[in-house]
Amino acid sequence: MKVAVVNYGMGNLGSVRRALEQLQAQVVIADDPAAIDGVDRIILPGVGAFGEGMARLRAAGWVDALHHHVNEAGTPLLGICLGMQMLGSSSLESGASEGLGFIPGRVERLDALGCSLRIPHVGWNDVAFQGGARLFEGIPQDTDFYFVHGYSLEPDDPADVCATTTYGVPLAAAVQRGHVFGTQFHPEKSSRAGWKILKNFLAC
Repeated sequence: MKVAVVNYGMGNLGSVRRALEQLQAQVVIADDPAAIDGVDRIILPGVGAFGEGMARLRAAGWVDALHHHVNEAGTPLLGICLGMQMLGSSSLESGASEGLGFIPGRVERLDALGCSLRIPHVGWNDVAFQGGARLFEGIPQDTDFYFVHGYSLEPDDPADVCATTTYGVPLAAAVQRGHVFGTQFHPEKSSRAGWKILKNFLAC
C-alpha cells in the first residue's frame, strides 16, 4: 500500500509518517503534486489557519492535482485537522477563503456555533460514530481521541458527518462522503485507537 502525505508546509508530517510506517504502509512525503501519481491513498494533514493553508495548496498546484486524483482517478483521501476543514467549501477564518469543496459545507469558529467553553478545544474527548462509519470499524463507541482546534467544519448535508464529539455543543469529529474522509482529531496522536483509524482508512 503506497500512501502519499501531502507536504505544503503546514502538516504534522513526522508523526503521521511514523504511524503509517508502523502499519506497514509505503509512505511518500509528497513535496509536489507529481509525487502523488500512482499512489493508493492520499493524506492531507494540517495545522494552522485555513486561509494560509489553502493559499499554499493553490500556489503549489495542489488543488487541481487533488481534484484530479480524487474525482477522476478515485483515489481515497483523508484530511486530518486543518486538512479536514479544507475539504469543505469555505471558511471565514482570517477573511473569507474558498476550500477544496470535496464535502460541501462551511468552517466556522467554535463560539459562532454556540460553544461557550475555552477556545481552542485542546485535549482528549470522546467520539460517537454512526453505524457503518468505515473509519471506526473495530473501535468502541465513545473512545477518546486527541483534538486541537478552534474552528469546525459544518457540512451542508448532515449525512456527511459520520462521527461527533461534544465540546459545549455537538461538533463534527469525522466526515465521510464517498471515498473522501476527514477527522478533526489527530489519529496519529491518539494512541492505538488513532492508529486503528489510519488502518481502517488504508483498507477503505
